[in-house]
Amino acid sequence: MMFRTLLFIPGNNKRFLEKSKFLYPDILCFDLEDSVPLSEKAIARNMIMESFISNKRSNHIDSNKDNKNNNNTNYKDKESSQLFVRINSFESELYEQDLESVVCESLDGIVIPKVNSASELKKITEIIANLETKKKLKKTIKLIPSIESSQGVVNSYHIAKFNSRICSLVFGVFDYLYDMKLDYDNEGLGYSYARSKIPVDARAAGIPALDSIWQNVDDLEGLKRDAKIAKRIGYAGKTIIHPKHIEPVHNVFVPSQNEIEWAKKVVARLNQIQEQGDKRGAFKIDGRMIDAVHFKQAKLILDFISKDEKL
Repeated sequence: MMFRTLLFIPGNNKRFLEKSKFLYPDILCFDLEDSVPLSEKAIARNMIMESFISNKRSNHIDSNKDNKNNNNTNYKDKESSQLFVRINSFESELYEQDLESVVCESLDGIVIPKVNSASELKKITEIIANLETKKKLKKTIKLIPSIESSQGVVNSYHIAKFNSRICSLVFGVFDYLYDMKLDYDNEGLGYSYARSKIPVDARAAGIPALDSIWQNVDDLEGLKRDAKIAKRIGYAGKTIIHPKHIEPVHNVFVPSQNEIEWAKKVVARLNQIQEQGDKRGAFKIDGRMIDAVHFKQAKLILDFISKDEKL
């Protein structure tokens, strides 16, 4: 799984939900939180579930197309997009209804907004686990907590390592500034500490982090500059709010040489183990445990490089 882009799609906007079937971020995230008014929450839940069914159907149809059509760039990238939903926050008391509605086989993960402490994740994790059992899911739903407050920044390492469902952190700059009673500035001095701390805490917990959105939709040059800064301080990618931000951000967050070398090690080691008839599900590389999830990530990186070299 790659984390270059996470695109938010308002869950109550039918036109945007339809368009999302033809978009190709690494993570497609249908939103039930900030972009959806309170009066529209129930409608948005239903529309998201309809979109899941539609996405599944269109992928099935696409898989039966001839080879010529399957070489379409958007389709290949869309095929690897993860489907997430951003639910309402723990404090909203709406999250249980959200989870009951959206947890299903088509869902890959949940973005949890405004997480202040690891204790908030306990109740949410319990609900998801019960729903997985109740609905007989064959997968484990992943979680991406969003850090958007001073308390969340202080606790971000403990949040990141809460359990194995946590696959990334997100930095939510605008709610963080509101919490700190600060105004947004182009230099970023007001949020530089929080922005720098979150990717460090995430990496220490063994997961990546996604930077905050770029709010000026039409300023693509500003977006590129902001993405380059995010990459230099350790982020794996950015959250985005418009489809035209996908390509510029992808072009910034190409796999690093260190990531490529790591991926080669993982794939080579697994191939060696399989040739020896070893059926272990996990093994060590450079002192760290590697399992099926890491192998998939390694394959994604090498496939990305392979595709890039052909272009």
